[in-house]
Amino acid sequence: MLLNDQAHPQTWPELAVESWMLGAEMGMVIWLRSIRMMSGGKPAEREAERMVSEKLSAAMTLWPALMAGGFDQSAEETTGRALAHYGRPVRANRRRLSR
Repeated sequence: MLLNDQAHPQTWPELAVESWMLGAEMGMVIWLRSIRMMSGGKPAEREAERMVSEKLSAAMTLWPALMAGGFDQSAEETTGRALAHYGRPVRANRRRLSR
């Protein structure tokens, strides 16, 4: 849910709002995952494995995602790319866990 449907917000106020929104969505995902894991059993085990693999994958693919804009991009563009990079899996997890 990026502002103005842009891949990368251009101003610091837009980035601040995007950061806040991503943080709120991450909190929701943590809460939903916690509920699933507290229920125990195979679903909890699968969720824990999925969480770890997603975090490793996101960390390993961040640098290439940031560099896709080249070395001459602004700090705002780099920040927007990082927010978009982490935002996609967070939103997907929120949708999946909310069902």
